[in-house]
Amino acid sequence: MKLHQLVFLVLLLANQVCCKTYIHIDYSLAVEVPSEYSVELLGRAFLMETDQMEPDFRVALSVEPIKGKYSCSLEVFLGDVKVWNSGHYSRFYTSDKCVLALTKDGDLHLKGSNDRIGWRTGTSGQGVERLQILKTGNLVLVDALNRIKWQSFNFPTDVMLWGQRLNVATRLTSFPANSTAFYSFEIQHNKIALYLSSGKWNYSYWEFQPTKNRNITFIELGSKGLEIFNDKYKKIAQILAFGMQFQPLRFLALGNKTGNMGLYFYSPEKRSFEAAFQALNTTCDLPLACRPYGICTLSNACSCIRLLTAKEGAGSDCNGGFSEGFCDREQQEMLELSGVSSVLRTAPTRVNVSKEVCENLCLQDCKCAAALYSTGKDGTSFRECFTYGLVSGVKQVESGTGLTYMVKVPKGTQVSHGKSNVKKWVLVMVGVIDGFIILLVFGGLGYYLVQRRRRRNMLASDNNT
Repeated sequence: MKLHQLVFLVLLLANQVCCKTYIHIDYSLAVEVPSEYSVELLGRAFLMETDQMEPDFRVALSVEPIKGKYSCSLEVFLGDVKVWNSGHYSRFYTSDKCVLALTKDGDLHLKGSNDRIGWRTGTSGQGVERLQILKTGNLVLVDALNRIKWQSFNFPTDVMLWGQRLNVATRLTSFPANSTAFYSFEIQHNKIALYLSSGKWNYSYWEFQPTKNRNITFIELGSKGLEIFNDKYKKIAQILAFGMQFQPLRFLALGNKTGNMGLYFYSPEKRSFEAAFQALNTTCDLPLACRPYGICTLSNACSCIRLLTAKEGAGSDCNGGFSEGFCDREQQEMLELSGVSSVLRTAPTRVNVSKEVCENLCLQDCKCAAALYSTGKDGTSFRECFTYGLVSGVKQVESGTGLTYMVKVPKGTQVSHGKSNVKKWVLVMVGVIDGFIILLVFGGLGYYLVQRRRRRNMLASDNNT
């Protein structure tokens, strides 16, 4: 089947079933997959939608190209925003066709060629009568008495909808492109937090705790904010949203590009969703604002922790001249950067140790890539040492904070210049970038003022004439 024929089929199917809110058992829908791979293909057949004011919820069977293969999935949309996806954690790839079937015995599944099943709800024999999309966006399988046998709300992805409840020990996850790390929004007994996970490492980069150390049982998205409850269903805390123009919140989303968490409402004037709250409002507070071995500067620009080695210069990536996992202590050392910190928290910590001990803790650990040493602003606070398994979330801070960031590097990397000159080189590069940006800003402002004065003089001359 040709690409334009497939797209026509999808549009035809969407028009045929666009106004139903449910489908009964013994139902099936198929979307053909083209024999040749095309990154421009997006086959999507809408089979259900809610009957409510714009924007409404719609359910679709989708075929989309991902890394040379076609993914088959069942999806829920709020307007143009995807709020649930059956393949969020494990994609089902097919090369022939994508089939959605609600069988006579009540099992909903996706299958491909040769009837190979790639996803299913596992509800056979439970009396399921129909698949239905509720006005809350919850996709449910119900029996003849409208009892829910399966629901998408129990399988959250990267979006939490209004009215949806998330209990302790559940989480939202989001996967940035071209990265082995992933983000998560987690509900714990004493806090809700955003995490960056990479391999065995798990670091928080934003946290919210109820006052008086009150325990959390579940959270729920209300019309005005994110509400936090205890085991007695009593609201103990709330994150309020602002600037919604009398519109209710519609969903909470964990972005796969930035890892930021936001609360969103629909703007009828702009016909789009707007953020009424964001957990992080500064670029440098994002965990992957810069590439690994990069520094986010005070002007929210990225610079690299680069070293010129004796053999070759640093490559185009920030990790040029570096490598991770040094296990031979005699062949490694720590590069110190003053006035540099990390947004990553919950790292392994040692208290009341010297900077030399902090360096050795990282040098003796094959999995340690960097360490942060803190003496506090006054130099009299607890001396703390944090060790990290990756060099990310690094940012420049104001001087006098008592912070020293140390990166593990091969010994002799700075053969010709010495360690002190290397530190100066890195900091000079950061300063040059900041200075260039400041120069552009003030230069543009000066040019604007000169042009403004010139126009005033010309107007005054014309008036006199």
